[in-house]
Amino acid sequence: MIKLTARQEQILNLIRDAIENTGFPPTRAEIAAELGFKSANAAEEHLKALARKGAIEMTAGTSRGIRLLGERPVASQGPKPADLGPMPQVPASLLMSLPLIGRVAAGSPILAQENLETSYSVDPALFSARPDFLLKVRGESMRDIGIMDGDLLAVKKVDSAKNGQIVVARIGNEVTVKRYRRTGSTVELLPENPDFNVITVDPESDEFALEGLAVGLLRSWH
Repeated sequence: MIKLTARQEQILNLIRDAIENTGFPPTRAEIAAELGFKSANAAEEHLKALARKGAIEMTAGTSRGIRLLGERPVASQGPKPADLGPMPQVPASLLMSLPLIGRVAAGSPILAQENLETSYSVDPALFSARPDFLLKVRGESMRDIGIMDGDLLAVKKVDSAKNGQIVVARIGNEVTVKRYRRTGSTVELLPENPDFNVITVDPESDEFALEGLAVGLLRSWH
């Protein structure tokens, strides 16, 4: 049993809640703002203490590089295999087959046969919830939370989302990965890269649909 101070327990719960609600851990700045710290450096010191106690693992060079140890990883801490084949330590009977969605045909459901490119056998424990498909990320609009061009995003089919969650959305014939925010009747799809603009849609009049919720990430390292 890890012994934590009251403040460390508070931060650990904050991290757990952020992952549950949005699929991603909070940034240092978000932790500082939530707990009333004067700077992100104070949050960093508490995170380092949690890492020393073995409660979390920190990844350098990414603003959301926090993983709860002993719990399922989330999208910004995907595995780093040489390829995306089955993990050798996982029995084949426990693996699940996930279809990879390629270019989405105009007007077709995202899981329609003509959209399927291939499939991968993966360990379901890699994800925060059981996904329905993989989507290849295109572009750098979500770079700052560690979702990079070429990554395979694990997606759970949903038709609704909470503000702050990372979603796969369809606008007309285009499919995009963004952070979701709804205010009244207006939906905003927020990038995680200042070089990209917010996409604003009216679900009542625009050709808009939520295709799913991000629940994990796979990355091929070469």
